Amino acid sequence: MKEISNFRRGLMLVMSSPSGAGKSTLTRMLLSEDVQMKMSVSATTREPRPGEEDGEDYYFLSRKDFDNMIDNQGFLEHATVFENSYGTPRRPVEEALEDGLDIIFDIDWQGTQQLAQSPMNADLVTVFILPPSVLELENRLRNRAQDSEEIIQKRMAEAESEISHWAEYDYVLVNDDLQDTYKQLRNILHVERAKRFRQPKLMPFVRKLMNERKEKAEG
Repeated sequence: MKEISNFRRGLMLVMSSPSGAGKSTLTRMLLSEDVQMKMSVSATTREPRPGEEDGEDYYFLSRKDFDNMIDNQGFLEHATVFENSYGTPRRPVEEALEDGLDIIFDIDWQGTQQLAQSPMNADLVTVFILPPSVLELENRLRNRAQDSEEIIQKRMAEAESEISHWAEYDYVLVNDDLQDTYKQLRNILHVERAKRFRQPKLMPFVRKLMNERKEKAEG
């Protein structure tokens, strides 16, 4: 990975959407096909579930350790949900970006706002995924056959709230065709990776290019 970092700093790619819009599928596609990407691992105060491993699924912290990290600005973003707290540790993200790796964040609009207000906001690229219609979104949730009618209706209500924040994102994609949406997402990555300020070692490289002809003439 050091070869990558010779020319590029990594970026933080936020993927947000209402449940059922295709965000998780698109994220899995990126992770499976792009060696320069990795998933952000959150810290949490909840107990591990069967099969979960510390450092891979989550960083499992005590309440005291979690609060200490908050006090020491150790999180890029954090929130409390149903008495359990979740947050993105700053250090692993900083190290990955310095190595030229891109980090994907699967967070909602509130977490995205916190990242936008963090000292690392220049590294942030935000993408919101919309469904082609509310009816299609509901159909996708039903086709999963995973949730009760009550849960589906709850997710639909949450979707309305989530969608209302679409304009706060850098890019907005309507996922009416998965492969086409994935292609657009890849194009966004290509453009963002090529931005000049994400290539801190480009200046000495350009100077070397400019000096080559001069050195040849003098030699």
